[in-house]
Amino acid sequence: MVSARLSLRVRSSLVVLCLLILPPTACAAPPGGTAWGDGATVAPGWRRLGEAALKAATDPFTWAPALGAAALQIGNLDNRISRWANRHNPVFGSRAAAADASDMLDEANVAIYLGTGLAAPVSGSDNWVWTKTKGFAVGAAAIFATAGTTAGLKDLSQRQRPVGRGNQSFPSGHASLAGVTDRLSYENQRYYNLTPAARVMTDTGLASLSLMTGWARVEAGKHHPADVLAGAALGNFFAVFANEAFLRPKFGNNVAINIGPNRDGWEFYISYAY
Repeated sequence: MVSARLSLRVRSSLVVLCLLILPPTACAAPPGGTAWGDGATVAPGWRRLGEAALKAATDPFTWAPALGAAALQIGNLDNRISRWANRHNPVFGSRAAAADASDMLDEANVAIYLGTGLAAPVSGSDNWVWTKTKGFAVGAAAIFATAGTTAGLKDLSQRQRPVGRGNQSFPSGHASLAGVTDRLSYENQRYYNLTPAARVMTDTGLASLSLMTGWARVEAGKHHPADVLAGAALGNFFAVFANEAFLRPKFGNNVAINIGPNRDGWEFYISYAY
């Protein structure tokens, strides 16, 4: 009973802390920007759906983790990292602590998404409830699509967990939830009037939460590294797709990672525009 109360107290404190660190300028819309939820639609059209799917698939936070999951199969690296993490628990100290941490981190991820959505600016006070309802409906669709696809892939893959019994290892449900909620939070904050430094700080914080959630599942013995990378890619895909197809922000600040041919071969470049 004492441990249960302590766990609840820690989780509640973490959620409150996450809500408190939301940017103080959250209620200010970007100059000339579209308010959150204003452009929501249930009938985006086939062309827009196709564009959204392409953008989601080519987003670096979709294809990079997916590529990493595939690369980990070379030389049995996936299993080797998993065994090392389960034996040493370098970050969380024990499998039980890692499992608890992954649950708390996912709760924090959801809390931050809800907080960033509630704090996002709207056009006027008269349509606040309706605008928020539309915005959160898009987010809920992305979350449920991620959860359903994750469950389906678990049933198809039947991959054994690294430690203990169970064949629901691939992909990680915790990592996919972190992937979708953290990317939705990132998209929400594009509606805020943040300085470049503040935006980089919040984006880095969201990415760190996703990474820590996934690694906690590895140390807990619940998943292999490839499982959490695949889950992160899956969640990011649905978050980008839902946002682009049904909300489509109209802001220019974004991270772009591209690979393409040039006269001498191929080039790799990263751009961050405001």
